[in-house]
Amino acid sequence: MAPSAVTRSGPVVGTDATDHIVFKGIPFAAPPTGALRWQPPQREATWSEPLDATTFGPQSVQTEMMLEQLMGAGDSERSEDCLTLNVWTPSLDGSRPVMVWIHGGAFQFGSGSTAWYDGERFTTNGDVVVVTVNYRLGPLGFMYLGDLFGAEYAESGNLGLLDQIAALEWVHENIAAFGGDPGQVTIFGESAGGASVATLMGTPAARPGELFQRVIAQSGAVSWGLSREQATANARRILDALELAHDDLDGLLAADATALCTAAAVLGVETGGASLPFAPVHDDVVLPEHPLEAIRKGSARGVALLTGTNLDEMTLFNLIDPALATIDEAGLTERVAQRYGSDAHELVNAYRGLRPDTSIGDLWTVMSSDVVFRIPALLLVDAHLEHGPVHVYLFSWPSPVFGGALKACHAIEIPFVFDNLHQPGVPMFVGEGAELPELAQRTHQAWIGFARAGDPQHSGIPEWPRYDLERRPTMQIDVEWELVHDPYGDERKLWDGWEH
Repeated sequence: MAPSAVTRSGPVVGTDATDHIVFKGIPFAAPPTGALRWQPPQREATWSEPLDATTFGPQSVQTEMMLEQLMGAGDSERSEDCLTLNVWTPSLDGSRPVMVWIHGGAFQFGSGSTAWYDGERFTTNGDVVVVTVNYRLGPLGFMYLGDLFGAEYAESGNLGLLDQIAALEWVHENIAAFGGDPGQVTIFGESAGGASVATLMGTPAARPGELFQRVIAQSGAVSWGLSREQATANARRILDALELAHDDLDGLLAADATALCTAAAVLGVETGGASLPFAPVHDDVVLPEHPLEAIRKGSARGVALLTGTNLDEMTLFNLIDPALATIDEAGLTERVAQRYGSDAHELVNAYRGLRPDTSIGDLWTVMSSDVVFRIPALLLVDAHLEHGPVHVYLFSWPSPVFGGALKACHAIEIPFVFDNLHQPGVPMFVGEGAELPELAQRTHQAWIGFARAGDPQHSGIPEWPRYDLERRPTMQIDVEWELVHDPYGDERKLWDGWEH
């Protein structure tokens, strides 16, 4: 007999996979279509007949992204009616830790059904319940319309965040029916997903400590965000691309969703956190203050945090940056000035002094990886350190593929975290070395340990103490794990005083 569970809205029927059970495509909110476009998520309708939860729901409407295809995203249906989640569980009885995954993709791409995020290994290796979530992306999830169309759209710049919160509320109310403990929830995510879970720590509506008790932020932090002014300017550019007047609300509401995403391409697809065209908006409503400031004041008091970055984050994006092949010192300084202001020459010289033998292209990789990923992660750590236990990692295992060009790039840790080396696209990304299964097992078990007890320590790795500002202990994750103190500290100090 097919496994079934009863949710707040009605019964659902999933798939018995022998050693675990899977439910796919469960609605956690009403379809955000028609009059609900650019409105906060509303509660899903009820049903009486069992809902078939054996296939994934549609992804949020989005344009193509090469990395998503590499990660086994496939040709899934895309729709505005996308607010569904998926549950992997060892069984329907018991009360297990819950891990809720928020996918990345620059707030424009991705879905909870991507093969790399399959939760089977967590359920079978860790006896935990895994939930993956879809949320609105791009202009449907993060286009701020409040200053153009009034208070009715005051929350429109953070609908993706509100969708994530609605999913967490669903988990809080329903996960016990799937063998999960609603009082032991870890939210985790990578890139835009890492930024999301970190931002939720400083979002009042997310109720940190109640809807979630632990956070794992992988290569993403709360420094990624837009001001109302930036977000409004972006909205105007999208309206221009659609050939709509800036006060044409009816035209915008009637616009085809795919056309909206196509029009949003006018903003570009930047990879730097501060220059993302879509990101959480500091709207004074969903985010009444900068989330980093809220965290610094104790908004996530008692929540345990595990966070870190990869050693060579930006190499993934540099593969599609042909200008790097011929960049010279003047070009490097110009790039730094465009992003980081008038102190570019001094900053380049400081990095050059610390890395005299590094090529100009590699120096750009180091600097941009720091300012986009590593320094924001450490700002999050510093903000939360007085309010909850913190553990920090640096994933430094270098991929051998593409002639070693990727190194320890952005997203490289994901298949190790999920122990999903067998999933589509993974060998193309990480190779097939004999050391990979053990690295995956160790990383996977550390994440399980954190979800179970708020501590990633487990047998087979060195002692991993909590972070402190005196020693700055950081677990360097490679074939051999090593506890290091304040790695690349001289470069970190160059950013002292830098905010957000």
